[in-house]
Amino acid sequence: MSERENPRFRTTEFGRIQFTEEEELARDAEEKEWADGASDRLASKHRETRNELLAASDWTQFSDSPLTDEAKTSWATYRTALRNLPTNENWPSLEDDDWPSAPE
Repeated sequence: MSERENPRFRTTEFGRIQFTEEEELARDAEEKEWADGASDRLASKHRETRNELLAASDWTQFSDSPLTDEAKTSWATYRTALRNLPTNENWPSLEDDDWPSAPE
């Protein structure tokens, strides 16, 4: 049996059975792998949100858009800020204030 401070158990038809040291090490490795990937998962989530915002504002850049040239420029600036999010110093742990605001 494992001599850990907080041993883990698995449930079987015979009741709870404490993990062996091999099972503990395997679970530790799984948990480390999951934790190590947290930043990548967050970055992926932010890229997905950014891409959705870009897609939703594509119409602002079309030649037949009803926007004025000034408004198109504001939207183009916003879209550039969205594309540049991965270069933000807080990436991928963005705060709400790190996200650009869409023009009105």
